[in-house]
Amino acid sequence: MKIVLAYSGGLDTSVILKMMQEKLNAEVVTVTIDVGQKDDFEKIEEKALKLGAVKHYTIDAKEEFVEKYIFKAIKANALYEGSYPLATALARPLIVEKLVEIAKKENADAVAHGCTGKGNDQVRFDLAVKALYPEIKIIAPVRELNLTRDWEMEYAKKRGIPVKDKIYSIDENLWGRSIEGGILEDPFEEPPEEVFEWTLSPGKTPEKPEYVRIDFAEGVPIALDGKKMNPVELIETLNFIAGKHGVGRIDHIEDRTVGIKSREVYEAPAAITLIKAHKDLEKLILTKWVLEFKEIVDSKWAWLTYNGLWFEPLREALDAFIDEVEANVSGSVKVKLYKGNVTVVGRSSENALYDTKLATYEKFSTFDQKLAVGFIELFGLQSVLAYSTKNKLKTLYNAPTPVRAKKVVS
Repeated sequence: MKIVLAYSGGLDTSVILKMMQEKLNAEVVTVTIDVGQKDDFEKIEEKALKLGAVKHYTIDAKEEFVEKYIFKAIKANALYEGSYPLATALARPLIVEKLVEIAKKENADAVAHGCTGKGNDQVRFDLAVKALYPEIKIIAPVRELNLTRDWEMEYAKKRGIPVKDKIYSIDENLWGRSIEGGILEDPFEEPPEEVFEWTLSPGKTPEKPEYVRIDFAEGVPIALDGKKMNPVELIETLNFIAGKHGVGRIDHIEDRTVGIKSREVYEAPAAITLIKAHKDLEKLILTKWVLEFKEIVDSKWAWLTYNGLWFEPLREALDAFIDEVEANVSGSVKVKLYKGNVTVVGRSSENALYDTKLATYEKFSTFDQKLAVGFIELFGLQSVLAYSTKNKLKTLYNAPTPVRAKKVVS
């Protein structure tokens, strides 16, 4: 039996690698996808082969991740439940796509992952595999055997598997970093500074604000401060710049796909900065009707992506709408980074619907104020009529009953 395993080099996947050899007598091919995590990929490959993998693949997918996934998320202002920029969720369908490619190339009997039965990733992995390669078997030992971290640590020690006993579980890529476990499982406790790597505490950030100009073309960022960059470089650069000002820390209660509420802590300096800047640029360019409807579309897009429904036709249909709208979203946004906050302080676009001659209160205004009278009359016609009618009925129903004079019998 040949199994292709999504391999991170961590505790779960290292234990799984060994277990599948022992219990299933399987030939295991390991695959690691580089989506911007700061790992030593040579050491990961060396570890996989040392633990018995018959072959290992390391695939650099950073540019594809940005262009096919992150850019879509920016155009959709994607924040799950208004907070989470979907870093892990966005990477999963890409990782599965590469996993399936290797499974087909190796003529594998199954694909395997280290997702637990409590998290969202099991849904994302399984649904993506079923969509892309429905014939192949999915193996998820942590979920299937109800493995715990303590048991895995004990197993690893017995089998000589080198692992670090970490307090926190970390997942990271270009778009963000998630931190779970330890004291963070108590939602009332403030996250300790030791959990953060990409962002400085506001108390340790520069005393002067930094201004950054972000140029967008058709809804996606193309340059910082006038310097054009490739997509990966742009996000890495903005992660550093915004991170040193403490921007991008997220601490919120999240509703997982499986129904569990969890306390989630993230770092996403570039994501928070770019989404805020992009959304502001949209306000300058799009009509209020498009903006109102797009908020509904954006929310649904984020929900689908978070819950593992990347290959759902609705997500593709929403993308078609978003792409049509974003064709005009080009321009520049100036942001101020200071003490953990990102503030939009300027924006410009050739496609702007903002017209100074209409908006100004100066004498060069081209707006005829007399037009407002008729507009107000028609705009509120039904509301005023409804209110008047309601009060007439109240007056009628609440009026005292007239007292009739009694006849006097003589």
